[in-house]
Amino acid sequence: MNRIRSLVLAAGTLAIAGCGGGRAPEAGGGSAIAPQAEGASAQEVDSLFRLAESRVRHGKWGDAIKHLERVLLEFAPGDSRIPRARYFLGEAKLALGTHLEAAREFRRVSDETPNDRLAPEALLRVGDVYAELWRRPELDPSYGQTALATYQELLNRYANTPAAARAQERVDDLQERFAYKEYRAGVFYFKLKAYDSAILYLKDVVATYPRASVAPDALLKLVEAYRRLNYQEDVKETCDYLRRFHPNAVRGRSPCPADTVGTS
Repeated sequence: MNRIRSLVLAAGTLAIAGCGGGRAPEAGGGSAIAPQAEGASAQEVDSLFRLAESRVRHGKWGDAIKHLERVLLEFAPGDSRIPRARYFLGEAKLALGTHLEAAREFRRVSDETPNDRLAPEALLRVGDVYAELWRRPELDPSYGQTALATYQELLNRYANTPAAARAQERVDDLQERFAYKEYRAGVFYFKLKAYDSAILYLKDVVATYPRASVAPDALLKLVEAYRRLNYQEDVKETCDYLRRFHPNAVRGRSPCPADTVGTS
């Protein structure tokens, strides 16, 4: 009787196991393979991406991020929509004020899919993010320097593209801001009567940003500093330079000696 009872219990156990019932084996206690979750179907991926695009178009940035991050997990490797989804993700994060996260998403477009049509546009947006973070020239210029380096990278990698043309405009704007920052530093030291320090900053403006709108002002202030130190030869050379390249700056009230101003 005991033997029959043992056989019945064993058969019942096998039947339960065969039907998938009973407790799951504990980790390391058996060779059963856990079921794998299936990914979304192609139709579901298409629907999810359309939904994400819709959220972007309507400015629903939080929902857009949620759907874009999901669809990026579902895309098959090499899917042509990946750069667009990641570009949209960057725009959504930027709209919500997470600048550095946005920059990373744009950077991934240009670095991971460099031949995609969106790659130069994404690199331009990386520069835009950092330029926006450097709103005030008197602050630490690190973000501005990163923006400038990014725009120059774009000009090198994607010359003759519409994005490169816009990047050149941004470079010109940044150089104006850097020139102004250097000029203000020179004026600061001039007011402290630290003329040698002022001269260093003012000369840097002229040498590094000769086309900046503030360059003539830097030259005039440079002449004043030279005169305070009685550097007559430097006064003459700087005034001659002003007369040649910025004649309007030396008309009227000017620190330049009358014999170097000339007429034109």
